[in-house]
Amino acid sequence: MIKGALVELMPAFGLSMPNVVAFQFNPETLRHAWSQPPATTAGSDPLAAQGLPGETFSLTLAMDATDQLARGETDPQGADARRNGVSSRLAALEMLMFPLDADSGLTAVAAPTGGRRSVPAAQLRTVLFVWGEGRIVPVRVTSLVVTEKLFDAALNPTHAEAQIELRVLTRDDCEAIAGPLKVVASGAYAYSQKRREVQALFNLTTAAGSIELPHFPGI
Repeated sequence: MIKGALVELMPAFGLSMPNVVAFQFNPETLRHAWSQPPATTAGSDPLAAQGLPGETFSLTLAMDATDQLARGETDPQGADARRNGVSSRLAALEMLMFPLDADSGLTAVAAPTGGRRSVPAAQLRTVLFVWGEGRIVPVRVTSLVVTEKLFDAALNPTHAEAQIELRVLTRDDCEAIAGPLKVVASGAYAYSQKRREVQALFNLTTAAGSIELPHFPGI
C-alpha cells in the first residue's frame, strides 16, 4: 500500500536532502478546503479576484508503537520504540513547526538523512505533502495538535493522534522562497497544478454530453 508522507527538504551542500515523515497509517479522512480572496473594492466586477485561491488540507495521523515493540532487540525501530515509544515520530512532526536559518549562528544538529538543521530562526522549513503520485504539493504546516493516549512505564507515549493543518503554497509563494529549494517547491506546485488541469479537461470531455443546457438569447 502506498503511504502518504510529509517530506521536509533541507539544504545540504547546495542540494535538497529529504527528511521523510512517512505516515504509519494513512488517515481515513482528508479535508481539502478552498477559499477565494475578496474582490478589490465594493462595486467592482463581482468576478474580479486579487490572486490565486487559498488551499488547505486537514488530516489526523494515528501512531502506535505495538508493531515496533514486537521487533527484535537488534532492530533499530524496535530499539527506538522501547526507548521512546512514538516520541521520535512526534518529534519529527513537531520540528516542522520550528523555523530554521543556516545563518542564525546556532548549533546545527544532524538529521537522519545527513542534512543539517538549525533551530530556531526566521524561515520555516520547505515541506512537501505527498498523497499518492498525483498530489505532491509544497505546504506550510500551520497547526499541529497532538493527543497522547497510552504510555509505557517511563511515560513515553505509545499511542498518539496528531491533527495537522497544512496551507498549500501558491505559485507566487514558491517564487518567493529563498535558496535552491525554490526550484523543488515550484516544480511540485507546477506538477500538481498541471495534473489538476488535465483531469478537469478530461471531465469536461466526458461530461459534456450528459446534460442539455437551455438556450439563452445571445449564446
